Amino acid sequence: MTTLCIAQDPEADSLLSKDPLALLTGMLLDQQIPMEKAFRGPYDLRERLGHDLDAADIAERADLGEVFATPPAIHRFPGSMAGRVQDMCRYLVEHHGGKAENVWKDVQTGDELLARLKALPGFGDQKARIFLALLGKQLGVQPRGWREAAGSYGDDGALRSVADVTSRETLLQVRAYKQAMKAEAKKAKA
Repeated sequence: MTTLCIAQDPEADSLLSKDPLALLTGMLLDQQIPMEKAFRGPYDLRERLGHDLDAADIAERADLGEVFATPPAIHRFPGSMAGRVQDMCRYLVEHHGGKAENVWKDVQTGDELLARLKALPGFGDQKARIFLALLGKQLGVQPRGWREAAGSYGDDGALRSVADVTSRETLLQVRAYKQAMKAEAKKAKA
């Protein structure tokens, strides 16, 4: 089993490595907060719920917003992100038997996997491509054409996204790349 190093916390990374729903949830939470906090979110959620993550349970919880908001909040926007996680879990229950891994299980092509990821609530084109690259680069989910479907995120040796974070050093390199891209975009706007 591959041990991921995204949350930069051994227990949280262990959960991400063995629980596909945790990994998918971390990716969903990865917006407007530091990557490490986003990917630690599923671990914190599991601890607060007191049991393993289960899509059917999460989909039906009336108190998920409160669970997310309990200090320290799981996300900067606990209410809306709890809602997004519930929407994703409802979709998983309805379309994938409640199993996150069924999203990528038995796909034949990268384009098929990309389409399945883009169908998930909260996963736009970019997030879907990044997650596809993460699956391919770090977890061995490599259907035919996966790199092409992932776009530049699938490039070998890239340091652009969570797909490329394998250590503290690569996290800092990815962060530096993102900051450079933001500065470039800001400069282009001016």
